[in-house]
Amino acid sequence: MKMIMATCSRFVLLASFLIAFSFNGFAITALLPVDEVQALKDIAKTLGKTNWDFNIDPCSNQHPWVSASHVEEIVNNVTCDCTFANGECHVVSITLRRQSLPGTLPLEFVRLAYLQNIDLTRNYLNGPIPREWGSMNHLVNISFFGNRISGSIPKELANITTLKSLSIEDNQLSGNLPLELGTLPQLERMFLSSNNFTGEIPSSFEKLTTLKDFRIADNRFSGKIPDFIQNWTNLDKLVIQASGLSGPIPSGISSLVKLTNLRISDLNGTDMPFPPLNNMTNLKTLILRSCNIIGPLPDYLRTKTTLKILDISFNKLSGGIPSNFSSLRKVDHQYLTGNQLTGPVPNWILQDADSVDLSYNNFNYLRTLTCQQRKVNLFNSSLKDNNFGIVSCLRSFQCPKTWYSVRVNCGGKDVTVNGSKTFDGDTDPAGPANFFQSSTNWAFSSTGHFIEIMFTDDKTYSSVGRRVFDIYIQGKRELEDFNIAYEAGGVGKEVVRRFAAVVTNNTLEIRLYWAGKGTTSIPNGGVYGPLISAISVDSNFVPPSEGGNSISAGAVVAIVAAGAFVVILLMVILWWRGCLGMKSALERELKGLDLQTGSFTLRQIKAATNNFDVAKIIGEGGFGPVYKGFFSDGTIIAVKQLSSKSKQGNREFINEIGLISALQHPHLVKLYGCCVEGDQLLLVYEYMQNNSLARALFGPEESQLKLDWPTRHKICVGIARGLAYLHEESRLNIVHRDIKATNVLLDEDLNPKISDFGLAKLDEEDNTHISTRIAGTYGYMAPEYAMHGYLTDKADVYSFGIVALEIVSGRSNTTHRSKEESFYLLDWARLLKEKGSLLELVDPRLGSDFNKEQVMVMINVALLCANVTPAVRPTMSSVVSMLEGNSIVEDVVLDTSELMDERKLEAMRKYYLQKEENDEDESETQKLTRNGPWTTSSSAVDLYPINLDSD
Repeated sequence: MKMIMATCSRFVLLASFLIAFSFNGFAITALLPVDEVQALKDIAKTLGKTNWDFNIDPCSNQHPWVSASHVEEIVNNVTCDCTFANGECHVVSITLRRQSLPGTLPLEFVRLAYLQNIDLTRNYLNGPIPREWGSMNHLVNISFFGNRISGSIPKELANITTLKSLSIEDNQLSGNLPLELGTLPQLERMFLSSNNFTGEIPSSFEKLTTLKDFRIADNRFSGKIPDFIQNWTNLDKLVIQASGLSGPIPSGISSLVKLTNLRISDLNGTDMPFPPLNNMTNLKTLILRSCNIIGPLPDYLRTKTTLKILDISFNKLSGGIPSNFSSLRKVDHQYLTGNQLTGPVPNWILQDADSVDLSYNNFNYLRTLTCQQRKVNLFNSSLKDNNFGIVSCLRSFQCPKTWYSVRVNCGGKDVTVNGSKTFDGDTDPAGPANFFQSSTNWAFSSTGHFIEIMFTDDKTYSSVGRRVFDIYIQGKRELEDFNIAYEAGGVGKEVVRRFAAVVTNNTLEIRLYWAGKGTTSIPNGGVYGPLISAISVDSNFVPPSEGGNSISAGAVVAIVAAGAFVVILLMVILWWRGCLGMKSALERELKGLDLQTGSFTLRQIKAATNNFDVAKIIGEGGFGPVYKGFFSDGTIIAVKQLSSKSKQGNREFINEIGLISALQHPHLVKLYGCCVEGDQLLLVYEYMQNNSLARALFGPEESQLKLDWPTRHKICVGIARGLAYLHEESRLNIVHRDIKATNVLLDEDLNPKISDFGLAKLDEEDNTHISTRIAGTYGYMAPEYAMHGYLTDKADVYSFGIVALEIVSGRSNTTHRSKEESFYLLDWARLLKEKGSLLELVDPRLGSDFNKEQVMVMINVALLCANVTPAVRPTMSSVVSMLEGNSIVEDVVLDTSELMDERKLEAMRKYYLQKEENDEDESETQKLTRNGPWTTSSSAVDLYPINLDSD
């Protein structure tokens, strides 16, 4: 316990009336008030902290109340101030760093009336920021960066007039910044980077003249960089990288003369001249990357002798590098990559400078220079490069033969996969401005200093990290904001991306570009750049045999990476290195059709399914049976056999493979390939080990899976992501038309994948159309589609709402109990909403072990999606945001027309009973598999209009 005593006599006096008392079985002899001890207990419970020992005085400065590991930077401090009147102690600081605490931000902090510091940096906390924190009128510092905190910033935080530091980077916060924050009179640090904030920077922030450090990188703000930043004359550091804001950089930035660190990058907007920074005499870091800056290098740059990092890459700078810029030779890292600089390369750079990247410019060609001169990267830096078949500094690159393919194991040693394909090792350590040329047929160029480290998926703060980058092929951006963990569906999993490209000048090139996005504080501070594990390039024609015809002499396939630029035709991107051995024989057999999918022979598929053994049937649908199959290497597949006699026939088959082959997403069932041989029409899918969501939730008891709440929430979010991709991210813009629990399959890790795209149609130009033949499943179809054939993507949104209710409740939407009684889940949910008792909907099998907040969000989102009016239903991207806590769920206001009276319910019941009787003619096999995981819904359901207003 920290206690300050003036004299020994005072101590004796105090000791004479201190009486030990018992609190829940342990003795407390300190003067920490009982209510604060209880508050600490409640705080520990909310945080999920289990190692505080309340048998030890919290103010005693003894472990486990105070401890720190300088090696791992784990900090566990509760600090008391015992200088109050009557020797009373109060908790003034709680610092719990790098402990991966799994709970939420405690509301109970408000019960510590003298608390000045909350530091929960790098944990695994989730949930919102409590509004009640705004009542803590002694708080100076709030820090919980590197967690999973969601929702918006409460405007009530503006009531903390003592607040000097707000550090909430690397979370999942969203929404607009509250105007009220601009009234904080003492705020010095505001760290908002790596969240999902939107809107403009509030004009009220003009008053934050006490700011010294302002960071808003990696967000989704809109509008321009505000002119009022010129009022923040106390700024030492300003970070606006990939913030979403547009340029130009305000000229008033020149008034920020105290800046030592200025980082602005990836601005939207039009061209702008180099900003006036001549008054900033203390700059150590200057990053103005990809800001649309034009014109020559300003003369004042030569005066920036304090610089350690200068990055003005990927702009449109022109002219030469003046000789008097030699004063910059001591700058540690200089990146002038990707500009239009001309003239000679100064000798002071070639002879003295460290880590200078001049690649991708238009300097005078010097025949004596190689691509790497000392620590200077000169790859593709010459105007003459465009006149050669390959980059001029590669002219000495002697190829022993003509190359038609190349494979590289990025960051690893030589490796042979499946005994046939050898991947060249890539063990060069690279560097911030480096060019490396292999002994065979590839090379790479790097710009920028990046940290390489693997994020985890183990529910620790390390798993909160995000890697996001862009992929350019032959100068064209093919993928923007590529999130490798999201695309792979987790950590340690393979994700393959295939691209077609035309070889020009004997060179293929891809650029993996870090555009300022992704977390930079997890697990430690640094830039975590692009990550790929392997590259495979193959020609799309059969190469000539040795000694036969070949392409032009000396042709070479060069792989060039810049930060890193890598040449590629077919790319395999893996989450971490060393996964190459995981490829199966299946991949070797994929020969590539025009539809970008694999081709199998009938012989291969017969061998895999034991000649279509009936015992291998795992489903039956409108096309025909679905078989489970095994390839010789143990790969399990699902084969959908399409009957050539089916009236759906070839047209539907071509439609299905055409759509699926164009779609690649972690939450869509993957199509491996197809077989068109004789009268056989076959599709080969990945096999889903855990069957369907319907079977897991409400199938036969022996087939049900024990799905806890986190798993159910993950499944619901995954389905939403898959649909968001179909509706908004896919270039095809697909409406599925038959979203239901049987069409959601679960892999071995219980990740959901949407199946059965046989019914999906491309959106019309007006995004709507009237379908004369309704295709779908009763109980899941939107009213406007079922009754009138009116189809938009909002029909899928409605169906998703039904599935979400099923996930929460563990019940099917239309459970037929008997001929006299049917149960309608949606109507029950609406009734419970009216009664204010939505939690009654929760599956009894979950008991009380579920997150009430998440459950309420999911139910309200489901009701919003299942609204009778299509226009009220949200987009699926909005659904994802709401389910993940990144945006607030709109209030669900039920229309009275949605609350059906008994007469309407009876009409529905009669219709569904009639439909059930009509279905009794189906075969025994169909009855057994109707709700199975591989059912195809391509056999349309001819619905009859229901007139609910008639007798």
